[in-house]
Amino acid sequence: MAKTSATQLPLKFPTGGKTDVRAQFAALCWRIKDGKLQICLVTSRTRGRWILPKGWPMHKQTPAEAAATEAFEEAGVTGKAYDTCLGAYSYVKPLGDSATPIITLVYPVHVQKVYKTWPEMTQRRRKWFNQHKAAEKLSEPALQRIVATFQPHPFLHEPAIAAAKKQLI
Repeated sequence: MAKTSATQLPLKFPTGGKTDVRAQFAALCWRIKDGKLQICLVTSRTRGRWILPKGWPMHKQTPAEAAATEAFEEAGVTGKAYDTCLGAYSYVKPLGDSATPIITLVYPVHVQKVYKTWPEMTQRRRKWFNQHKAAEKLSEPALQRIVATFQPHPFLHEPAIAAAKKQLI
C-alpha cells in the first residue's frame, strides 16, 4: 500500500473585532549555498527589525501557499513551500489606535529563485544569514527557537532538490 501524506487545506478564520487574536503565516525561507544552510530575513517596514516574511491568510490559499506569496512580495524569493508547520509564535501588532495579539504559524520555503526586483523592495531590506545569526537577529524568543532548531533534512527528499542534500553530506 502506498503511503500518502496529508495536504493542508486553505484555512478560513472568522472575522472578529480589532482586539481579537488574529492569525498570520510566515515563511522560513532557506537555501543551501556552498554546502551551508542560509536563512533569508527581511526588515519590517516601520521599525526596520529583522523578521521572516509574513502576512494574513489569503482566500483559497493554504497557509504554506500564503507564506510563499509573502516570501515573494516581501523578500523577492520563490521556491517550494511545504505544508509542514514548523511552529508558532505570538506578538502584539499595533493596528490603528489599539494593539492586536497575533499568532503566527511558520512554514518552510526552500528557495530556488532570488529576484533582483520584487514588489516590496523599496520598503524592506533582504539579507541571507547563517542559521545561528538569523536566530540572533529575531526579536521573538519562540521564533528564535524555531529558526535555531530548523532542520532542512526532512524537506530534501524530493528529486528536484536532491543536489542540495548532497551538499549537506
